[in-house]
Amino acid sequence: MMLELYTSAFCGPCHAARAVVAEAAALVPGLRIDEADVAQRPDQAEARDVRSTPTIVVTRDDGSVAFRATGAPTLDKLLGALALAV
Repeated sequence: MMLELYTSAFCGPCHAARAVVAEAAALVPGLRIDEADVAQRPDQAEARDVRSTPTIVVTRDDGSVAFRATGAPTLDKLLGALALAV
């Protein structure tokens, strides 16, 4: 499964989201993470219809979206979302 984290350089909640994503990565074997700064990768952000940062998109191995949320998630919420993608 893949976790896409869309961020921006001066986004306070993005720092919190990064920390939660790092915790989840330590707990979930095989989790792939792609962090994309929306200013540096606008085409990718537009393709995912990202309108605010942080935005998290979790996809299954077949590419289908299992979870999508804006804002910094709690670890419990993120782990629950990752469980949906399995």
